[in-house]
Amino acid sequence: KLPPTLADLFKPRPPLKYAKPLDYDPSLRRTHHILGVSQFLDILNKPDPDYRPTETWLEQKAREKRVKQEVHEAALKEATEQWNPANDPQVRGDPYKTLFISRLSYEVNEQDLEKEFVRFGPIERVRVVRDNETGKSSGYAFIVFERERDLKAAYKETNGLIIKGRKVLVDVERGRTVKDWKPRKLGGGLGGRHYTK
Repeated sequence: KLPPTLADLFKPRPPLKYAKPLDYDPSLRRTHHILGVSQFLDILNKPDPDYRPTETWLEQKAREKRVKQEVHEAALKEATEQWNPANDPQVRGDPYKTLFISRLSYEVNEQDLEKEFVRFGPIERVRVVRDNETGKSSGYAFIVFERERDLKAAYKETNGLIIKGRKVLVDVERGRTVKDWKPRKLGGGLGGRHYTK
């Protein structure tokens, strides 16, 4: 037997105060009665007239690509119909004396081209083609020589010439001299910058 001072330490605590439960007693819990689906079978067997299958990610990408291609083709067709170099007010001079220079650096201006090509003979006009809205260079130009033999000399000697760090491509003007010829932007021409060659 323990002394009273130690026995007090082992006395049982008073019982917990009763608290009303917040939820149903687990033994009284019931879920809703589950019915069969036989009454809905005739509805399930009929196709839904309002059903629209959802578009998969791949179908969406294919549709967007197709729409983009159609818009591009329509714009290309319209631009091809409107393209007429003979009626362009910016185009001046004899087409058989005109040299076409492409793959130009966007920093090249008329003075740079005149400095490079004046050694072949007198130049009548130099035009670097620019965007009508932004005024930025389109990367190609036309040079009209006073004599046709100067054009031929420039054509033979300057193909592959480097102007401001960019190797240029030289050709005669074909828009007004070759029938049914189309520029690169309309699906014809000599192609891009040929980085893969």
